[in-house]
Amino acid sequence: MIEEILPAGVLSAEEFGDPEPDLMLFPEEERALGQAVLKRRLEFTTARLCARRALAGLGLPPAPVVPGPRGEPRWPHGVVGSITHCAEYRCAALAPADAFLGLGVDAEPNLALPEGVLGAISLREERRRLLDLPLTDPPVHWDRLLFSAKEAVYKTWFPLMRRRLDFTDAAITIAPYDGTFSARLLLPGPSVRGTRLHTLTGRWMARDGLLMTAIALPAHAPADGAGRGPLPAAGARREVAPA
Repeated sequence: MIEEILPAGVLSAEEFGDPEPDLMLFPEEERALGQAVLKRRLEFTTARLCARRALAGLGLPPAPVVPGPRGEPRWPHGVVGSITHCAEYRCAALAPADAFLGLGVDAEPNLALPEGVLGAISLREERRRLLDLPLTDPPVHWDRLLFSAKEAVYKTWFPLMRRRLDFTDAAITIAPYDGTFSARLLLPGPSVRGTRLHTLTGRWMARDGLLMTAIALPAHAPADGAGRGPLPAAGARREVAPA
């Protein structure tokens, strides 16, 4: 499903639930899990199953994918990627590093954010824009989509910059009719061929009770509208959700 909002050249694999909890993990992955509870072990293992399938799609052998110090997945050399998981959904998206500088994908249940969360993760201007977004049938919970877009931004940002990006360090604008969003970076962004990026763009979709967002940053992206690339006409905690 998520491949619909990813450009050509990005390989993805997804699972709805945890169908193969007995997948043999690499020793490094086992050590990273430690004494994790069963729920965490299952989602971690299924995410690694997705990662191995996506690696195979790139013609690469299975490899350990161990979380870094902020939860970011560490990919084999020459690969960029992103992992997401939420209730009953797990996904890995990967691409060659010579074609894409970064990827960020996120999936969330299509439900309203818990009370108090929106104020913590959004800017005033974003909350104003949410009020102008249309009612849809079936409904799209725009506040949760905003949260998801910010997660996709951070997952793209952190492997490139290796520094914090708070929820309020990027201003999101959601285009409700064409399935795209943009993120205006309020801190200096990554450089592409010597040009500093100020904006990341991505795509979103709502289907089967899920909201999904994706950013694919091409290695030769323009200075403005970065992340558009080959896509067709998508102050609270700041750590990547555990991969």
